Amino acid sequence: MESLLVKESPLLLPLNKEKTVYDGFITVQSPGSNGINDLLNIILHCRLQCCWQLKQLLCGYGHIVKQVRKKQRSVLFQEVALKCRPECRSIPPPQYYSQLIIEMEDLGWDKLVSIDTEFRTLRLRAEDSSGRQHVVTVKLKPKHPVEAPWCSADLPVPLAMTWTPQSSLGHVHTQFLLLLESLAEFWAVLDEIDEKTWVLEPEKPSRADTMRRIAIANNVSIKVEVDTQHPKMLPECCLLGAEHVVTPLRNKLNANMHLWNPDCSILQNLRDVLEIEFPSPATHEKSSFSAECGICYAYRLESAIPDQVCNDPRCGQPFHQACLYEWLRGLPSSRQSFNIVFGECPYCSKPITVKMSTQKP
Repeated sequence: MESLLVKESPLLLPLNKEKTVYDGFITVQSPGSNGINDLLNIILHCRLQCCWQLKQLLCGYGHIVKQVRKKQRSVLFQEVALKCRPECRSIPPPQYYSQLIIEMEDLGWDKLVSIDTEFRTLRLRAEDSSGRQHVVTVKLKPKHPVEAPWCSADLPVPLAMTWTPQSSLGHVHTQFLLLLESLAEFWAVLDEIDEKTWVLEPEKPSRADTMRRIAIANNVSIKVEVDTQHPKMLPECCLLGAEHVVTPLRNKLNANMHLWNPDCSILQNLRDVLEIEFPSPATHEKSSFSAECGICYAYRLESAIPDQVCNDPRCGQPFHQACLYEWLRGLPSSRQSFNIVFGECPYCSKPITVKMSTQKP
């Protein structure tokens, strides 16, 4: 038994004089089924303690385990991998790893951010012409490069990659850079908004976000949806706030829409069309635009911020949509028409309306 064990697994070292306890690595991909069957018979005759990856690799030889059990041999298999997931049985051949090293050497190891312990998932860095840092996640398949990898990144558009059996990680990185350059103007527009205004939503914008909710005044803001292909064209706009404040701004937007200049940035066009100056980090504190909800007394409710405002100029109290909806729904005097609930402001008792909430507070 000792000679066969050492022959099949030369990386095993005995830990005692009797040579009954070994430590090291076991060769489990021996050529031919007889060799690995004999090896497993020896291994299973002992107390087997190994990592879950090795157990998954052994799961294809369950019939040997059963034979050993019939002969009442002692085997330890901590949740033996006979019940493991089918996808875990797919172990790449040695050529997979050599091919991966070749491709990384061609691409440059400096592009590698991280790689998982199975050498399946890689994160590659890329820098666009404006110096923005990006990361693309590449999940390789066992038959790489014959099978196309799965790729994802923090982008506002789908990441579609062309792939052939002759493609490599270098092709993925090149296509990713080209896509980044096509979005350079889009990100430049949003970067200006992020730097020169108070953005209320999203709280922490990602490169995939196309929407910005920009503060105009206390409890007044504008939500813009920027087109990735035409980032300087008139975006989809939605003014939020009390009607007595929003109505004049909406009228200016409609009256001055013809003044929109596609050669200027969105921020400059909004200033000209609305005839306002946006509060900026240089002139205002963000707390000036972070009024708490009048019902739950919090600013953020999960990802939502107070966007429902009492229209009475003497009140102007903001509320979360979900909070106001639940409040009005509990009042016997409230009524509902389609998806609109009509009721009274919790603060001033003046009429107030809210659309049916799609999320729970």
